[in-house]
Amino acid sequence: MVRLEDLLVFVRAADGGSLSAAARQLNMTPAAASAAVKRLERLLDARLLARSTRSLRLTPDGERYLAHARSALAEIEAGSHALERGRQSIGGEVTLALPSDLGRSVLAGWLDEFQSMHPRVRLNLHISDRVADLFRHPVDLAVRYGPFEDSTLVTLPLDDANRRVLCGAPAYFARHGRPRSPADLARHNCLRFALSDGVQRQWRFERDGRVETVAVDGDRVSDDGELVRRWALAGHGLAYKSRLDVLRDLRAGTLEAALADYAGEPVPLRLVCPDRGMLSPTVHALRELLQARIAEYLDGESAGATAVPPPAAAAGQDA
Repeated sequence: MVRLEDLLVFVRAADGGSLSAAARQLNMTPAAASAAVKRLERLLDARLLARSTRSLRLTPDGERYLAHARSALAEIEAGSHALERGRQSIGGEVTLALPSDLGRSVLAGWLDEFQSMHPRVRLNLHISDRVADLFRHPVDLAVRYGPFEDSTLVTLPLDDANRRVLCGAPAYFARHGRPRSPADLARHNCLRFALSDGVQRQWRFERDGRVETVAVDGDRVSDDGELVRRWALAGHGLAYKSRLDVLRDLRAGTLEAALADYAGEPVPLRLVCPDRGMLSPTVHALRELLQARIAEYLDGESAGATAVPPPAAAAGQDA
């Protein structure tokens, strides 16, 4: 493997006609410069410089190799400049993991808008409710719900006030009535979400500073939050979903909230990345747009509403 340092010494020596001059330019000893050239010659199995006590000149092999060495160094320098430009401008490829319900039904429209604003950005989307390991999987960023116990991750708030909401279709409430307290859920069909560490078996509610956790059960479980929401829309039972996931359904009346006197479990929404060095202008611009659109969406302003595409045949997910 050719060392960058050895190429630099060779090119500087060829340009200046002196190993000593090359050593001074690169802040190294003449002996280290001489060793660098010898190492390169051994690797290439070719004599590049003809050296004497007073002069240095390129050999025919050295002349042929010099152009390639210059080109290699120029490409490396160009790569460094490209990275620097990438850190200072909005553009480049971003691999982003999204929860499926929110990703498909809400975020996808805002991401289209972001790319329209910044056409040099290339998005590679992974839509799934399986939590991506940002250190093992090829993912740059993730939009995630819930508290974060991993202090090694960099988290950027998108909506810290978000909570779960208990909801069901009007047809379900017409058949089975409405729960008046969390304890009433024992008599209802609860549509549960399967996380990576198991099925949701308890739902948590708060009122007057007291937390009440109740066991729930039902005849349907899925690891796809979108499907859980569809089941709720079809009247199959009650869902306990992020308010962001079902806000449009609640406004349309296709789902109705229950236990309005209770606050649902907090599920803050964050933009997460594995390293602070990845917080490029592109990431900051994306975070700012998502924050703004979420705020507008929650306020019901027209700008936020129009940014969200109409419900599709395959809506989004996240419990």
